Amino acid sequence: MSDWNDKIIAEFRSNDGKVGGPFEGAHLLLLTTTGAKSGLARVSPMVYFEEAGGLYVIASKAGAPTHPAWFHNLVANPQVSVELATEHGIDTFAGTAVPVAGERRDELFASFSSRNPGFAQYQANTDRVIPVVEIRRD
Repeated sequence: MSDWNDKIIAEFRSNDGKVGGPFEGAHLLLLTTTGAKSGLARVSPMVYFEEAGGLYVIASKAGAPTHPAWFHNLVANPQVSVELATEHGIDTFAGTAVPVAGERRDELFASFSSRNPGFAQYQANTDRVIPVVEIRRD
């Protein structure tokens, strides 16, 4: 997975946030977390969505039975860095990652899944509740 992510990260950074392949036209961002065990910076490309003025990502791991490493990292250290593509290039900012719970999580997941049905399938593929995380600008 690392080589695959590394290629997306490099393409994102060299093309003002635009990438091709399966993510062409998708809303992507790069989320930098701090490793929960290593303390090292870890960069993960992911699809995001905006809802009611908030910026959200989903810890789907394609419906795997465990949460992705980046989710464990932000739970341990919620201070993150975000690289977000805009019409003027890449906007980089510090933020705080806050998992969304309960009814609000369910509403956000349903809204996003209605626009991106693959995420509903990911949820159907696993017994865990797939987390939704809000990224708040600091």
